[in-house]
Amino acid sequence: MAKRDYYEVLGVQRNASEADIKKAFRRLAMKYHPDRNPGDSEAEAKFKEAKLAYDVLTDPKKRSAYDQFGHAGVDGAGPGFGGFGGGGPAGDAGSFSDIFGDVFGDIFGGGRAGGRRSQRGVDLRYDLSLSLEEAVTGKEVKIRLPSWVDCQFCNGSGAKPGTQPKTCPTCGGHGQVRMQQGFFSIQQTCPECRGTGAVIDEPCSHCHGRGRIQEEKTLSVKVPAGVDTGDRIRLAGEGERGEQGGPPGDLYVQIQVMEHPIFTREDANLYCQVPISFVTAALGGELEVPTLDGKVMLKIPAGTQTGKMFRVRNKGVKPVRGGVVGDLICRVLIETPVELTDRQKELLREFEASVQAGGSRHNPQSHSWLDGVKSFFEKMGL
Repeated sequence: MAKRDYYEVLGVQRNASEADIKKAFRRLAMKYHPDRNPGDSEAEAKFKEAKLAYDVLTDPKKRSAYDQFGHAGVDGAGPGFGGFGGGGPAGDAGSFSDIFGDVFGDIFGGGRAGGRRSQRGVDLRYDLSLSLEEAVTGKEVKIRLPSWVDCQFCNGSGAKPGTQPKTCPTCGGHGQVRMQQGFFSIQQTCPECRGTGAVIDEPCSHCHGRGRIQEEKTLSVKVPAGVDTGDRIRLAGEGERGEQGGPPGDLYVQIQVMEHPIFTREDANLYCQVPISFVTAALGGELEVPTLDGKVMLKIPAGTQTGKMFRVRNKGVKPVRGGVVGDLICRVLIETPVELTDRQKELLREFEASVQAGGSRHNPQSHSWLDGVKSFFEKMGL
């Protein structure tokens, strides 16, 4: 019977990567391995076919010969296959757990050999509070934060000076152990050495076997102008030290802008509330208002109503990511006088009478509102 094309057997393209080939074989092995299909000769034949295709296509030399000459280039090169299950030799196809360990071990952290792996250090976060002025203009800030460094007494080994860590007897220095669970052989971190591959009989008294101690370090952080709450500044390599020679993590400085007694910020604009007397609102005038870089005069026209917004151009914030400078927006609040004397109350009553005598032209909004209320009551039949 003619042999099928090995790429066709595994269902992959001719330019498939080794990872794609392993993935395809894993799918077929899970389905057709004799340990999972006892007594099924058809499943056994399909598994044998897939295993042979896998053995050829994952061997660079065999795959090259197969690509050039087809089956003729690799006939006799593949492993033989005997019986499966309880009747055949154990070394022919191997148990399902062996296949799983050989082909799919990397899913659980590596193949049979295991091995110690370096790990990148953990990223750290530092919350930095700034005043609005500091956030808008930018500044250089010194910060102090705890940091793990190699223990100088044991040079980072974790072992008492004069001694050395020993190879872990449980995993043989690989940092991984294999656990058998039914069909599956699962590789996991060694519980004895916790993945380091070594054990320490006499730990260093200064670092207690950790190989590192915690110290404080000072860093200089350049805060660019225009930052706002929620912005982050990344300091590469200033996070925690990596394990097993791995690279350090990063430090992220999280910006928090404190509340300001006068201004609030929305994007590039600044806002403030300006209280004025009702006399200034009625007659008009000028007010001195603050900005982040000095003072400006704000002209109040006669007849200004409470809530009126006045825009002062280019007195806001230049965003940290670029763009035009924002504006300062002043919202006018008309302040009602309090604690009046009898004479002041008398003058206000005289003023109110003179205004009422003038009709709606002095209080157009009030009269408009009263007309609306009157119309509403009439519709309600009240």
